[in-house]
Amino acid sequence: MIGKELLKKYNSPQNFINRDLSWIEFNRRVLQEALDQNLPLLEKIKFASIFCTNLDEFYMIRVSGIKEQIEANVAEPTIDGLTPIQQLQKIEKAIQPMLKQLFDLWFNEIIPKLKQNGIEISSYDALSEHEKNALNEFFKKEIYPVLTPLAFDPGRPFPYISNLSLSLAILVRKQNGEQHFARVKVPNILPRLLQIDQIVNPGRKISNNGELNIKMIWLGDLIIANLGLLFPGMEVLEAHRFRITRDTDIELQEDEADDLLSVIEENIRQRRFGSVVRLEVASKMPEFMLETLMENLQVKRDDVHILDGPLGLSDIMLLYQLPLHQLKSKPYYQVVSKIFEEEEDVFNLIKQRDLILHHPYHSFKPVIDFINKAARDPEVLAIKQTLYRVGSDSPIVKSLIEAAERGKQVAVLVELKARFDEENNIYWARELEKVGVHVVYGLIGLKTHAKMTLVVRKETDGVKRYVHLSTGNYNATTAKIYTDIGFFTCDEDICTDVTDIFNYLTGYSEQRVFKKLFVAPINMREKFLELIFREIRNAENGGDGRLIFKLNSLVDPMMISALYEASNKGVQIDLIVRGICCLIPGIKGLSENIRVRSIVGRFLEHSRVFYFYNNGSEDIYLSSADLMQRNLDRRVEIAFPIEDQRIKNELMRTLIKVSLKDSVKARTLLPDMTYVMANGKSKDKSIDSQEWLMEYTLKTNTDSKKKKR
Repeated sequence: MIGKELLKKYNSPQNFINRDLSWIEFNRRVLQEALDQNLPLLEKIKFASIFCTNLDEFYMIRVSGIKEQIEANVAEPTIDGLTPIQQLQKIEKAIQPMLKQLFDLWFNEIIPKLKQNGIEISSYDALSEHEKNALNEFFKKEIYPVLTPLAFDPGRPFPYISNLSLSLAILVRKQNGEQHFARVKVPNILPRLLQIDQIVNPGRKISNNGELNIKMIWLGDLIIANLGLLFPGMEVLEAHRFRITRDTDIELQEDEADDLLSVIEENIRQRRFGSVVRLEVASKMPEFMLETLMENLQVKRDDVHILDGPLGLSDIMLLYQLPLHQLKSKPYYQVVSKIFEEEEDVFNLIKQRDLILHHPYHSFKPVIDFINKAARDPEVLAIKQTLYRVGSDSPIVKSLIEAAERGKQVAVLVELKARFDEENNIYWARELEKVGVHVVYGLIGLKTHAKMTLVVRKETDGVKRYVHLSTGNYNATTAKIYTDIGFFTCDEDICTDVTDIFNYLTGYSEQRVFKKLFVAPINMREKFLELIFREIRNAENGGDGRLIFKLNSLVDPMMISALYEASNKGVQIDLIVRGICCLIPGIKGLSENIRVRSIVGRFLEHSRVFYFYNNGSEDIYLSSADLMQRNLDRRVEIAFPIEDQRIKNELMRTLIKVSLKDSVKARTLLPDMTYVMANGKSKDKSIDSQEWLMEYTLKTNTDSKKKKR
């Protein structure tokens, strides 16, 4: 009730930043990393690729949703006061200058610097005759058989164009003078950039006499140069690239489903045929060709992006895969936490004390080993786990399969609705079912986003439970590039709560009260509000109110209103929000005690940490949830307390305080809703929080080994 009253109090458009415009500002920060002059060349390319990938997903999900609202004549503004039409206009106005920056970077910096470093992306015309002949032969053998020219005439309808695929719009002329339109898809099973030297001189090493000399060509350029083979006896008049983005956010009718898995499979199939929300075309494409595409793809002029550069630059990530370490940041080798090296029996270790791992600074290996040990330990009776995004080659799922084969009770909730991971998760769900694992696909109307593992073990003094909880996924690949915190405990109250949550997920439960965990959508919102209001009461009673939240997104209007109220009551608030932030800081009478910063760096900031000062008796919660309506109301999420003072001190010293001191990769959100670099006005030297954590983790582990010796 208090939350609703606060929302009513602060419910004014000028108090909120539009969610989608805030996301665009986040992607601008990603682009700024690509523009950073201090970054090695291939790191700049990596961030340029991520920027483009982010933008693709933004159009597939967010822009498509706004366009659906417009088509449905929805004119009601969001909480920030913008109607769908206004949102779309502002989105396009913000994105266009960034695309110009991207291509300026590509042509004026990346291409020249690649050449300076012995990597040339050549046009077909600039090649020698020897190179052309070798490439043409390669085309005939390796590419030509894959291509399918598709005509467009009264007998052959306009061909289906798949999402995010690069295509060629082609105009050909017959010998009788008739002109026809055709389309050829640039196959995505082949790399967008071909390494010419490896085709011309197969087996040649990447460097010759110590000097780097790599020459590449766009796959599309080679196809265009050989189009005559696809249209024999005809003259190819024009060939221009285009690329489409489809609506992939198809609505699930879960409540009508007899079998959720089959519904998800059908959803994946439907996604291929979602309406086109963006058409990208090369700037030299003639108007008649563009109009043909627009008419047949059913898009308007506002849906067209005319680009002065390569389409689909997300594909340049393949350049980052080149083994050119001198053009990348210094590699970081994850540390296996010293605690796990000192004690082989992980169960005995957890029995002694609670433990945390801070990925990717700490290796994910102990988590894999924990589940693997549980699978093989004859005393383990049962394993229960939630899986959201596990990846295509999951050692954890393989351990769960082994556990089932060894006769243990294994129950796994595989979230089939994890967007863009549905196919992976369907595959793993079926593999688990084959060996007798109890597989639950998720709850109707809710996504299960909580990250939990429960191990039940028979010991001399009775049955004992062990738990691993995390802010991030059970994914060994992303654990190398996402910052997350994993937590091991055998605390009885937490284990009881986790058991109750698994019963809620796999059976029927009306459980509303938990001993220590906050659980969405059951009580997380009200529990966080209670803790915020405790800080307000402490401040009103003459104490120091203090909140520090580190999270990915802050969108929920009710939580934002509570933070505004806390600010107005004198609570000092620091928010470290990587991505979307709909709260406006630093406004007198609204948020003057709130500071917002965002850290975008080498690793993707992903951990969620909630700190409450509590008059010196500090509370710290780690969570799988961001403060968004979807997390608090439409997902199964958990927040878990850190009660060990040693771990609290470690988190404060090595994560929270260092993140607040970051003056290299942190940006500060200003009251005018723009971000500026945090310029390190403190007395401390410049701090890059991620670099600091890498050095700290390596040093503490090394020091520990020296002491042990």
